[in-house]
Amino acid sequence: MNTTPRVSLHLLRGFWVAARQLSFAKAAAELFVTQSAVSREIKKLEEQLGQPLFRRVNRTLQLTQAGEEFYRAVSEALVLIDAATDRLAGVERSLTVTTTIPLASLWLVPRLPRFTQQHPEIDIRIAASNDVLDLVQAQVDIAIRYASLGGASPLGKPLVDYSTFPVCTPALMRDPARPLRTFADLAQHVLLEFETTVHGRPWYDWEQWFSAVKTAKFKPAGRQRFSHYDQVVEAALAGSGVAIGKRPHLNGKLQAGTLCAPFGTDGVATLGSFHVVVAPSATGRGAVGEAFVAWLRSEVRRDERALAKKRD
Repeated sequence: MNTTPRVSLHLLRGFWVAARQLSFAKAAAELFVTQSAVSREIKKLEEQLGQPLFRRVNRTLQLTQAGEEFYRAVSEALVLIDAATDRLAGVERSLTVTTTIPLASLWLVPRLPRFTQQHPEIDIRIAASNDVLDLVQAQVDIAIRYASLGGASPLGKPLVDYSTFPVCTPALMRDPARPLRTFADLAQHVLLEFETTVHGRPWYDWEQWFSAVKTAKFKPAGRQRFSHYDQVVEAALAGSGVAIGKRPHLNGKLQAGTLCAPFGTDGVATLGSFHVVVAPSATGRGAVGEAFVAWLRSEVRRDERALAKKRD
């Protein structure tokens, strides 16, 4: 007599995360367990189902046909369960988001009214910090984290490239007495500098840019240094000199035309990217976290379209 296989429900969440990430290592990090624990759970689930759910192809993990079918079913079931749990338990639909202070103040926070307009039922708390917060200890749901080129990537999915380039007001760029046509022309201007400390050593954003574009340093007409990047931006807006702009941070000001990049693409140095890391607290609430991540990506696309239109 044939018996219908029964699966252990506690194994479904681990399978769902592993199938979504297509990586046991990333699934383990998201679930805060070891990779071997995820592997054991998947193996046990495959034994209960009587067929493999994953296969290795050229060192990458892929779902089998059975795995794809099971993933769709589990995804639908978990979304329904999470939604019902939220309704019955009266869970507050809120999210805590962390990212660097400059990205929060210059890019994320000014855009939040659009998210609230689309999702008035979701409350947002911004925990801006230049430190890498422990998502569990800090009770953070979503992190937007920086990864340098060639450095270790945070566990998460890429959101947007991070690049730097000189910026100033349009009036300063058009100054006939001090034209800004080549990098050498910067010597005629005051450089607005963000200075901070990284790993106990002084760090200056102009030095990073000079190094990235392989341009020799020079003595400028003057320097103004600031301990916070938003102060640098305010000084640039006031026409005090030329600053190092950051993208996506200054996308709004570039679109509005209050700041401009005098050297265009020639002056752009891509230094890394920002990634979205979703904590289990947000993953477990399904639609709430997914809505915010989808909105973040829509804002990135919005910027890309606006900047492309401005270039045209």
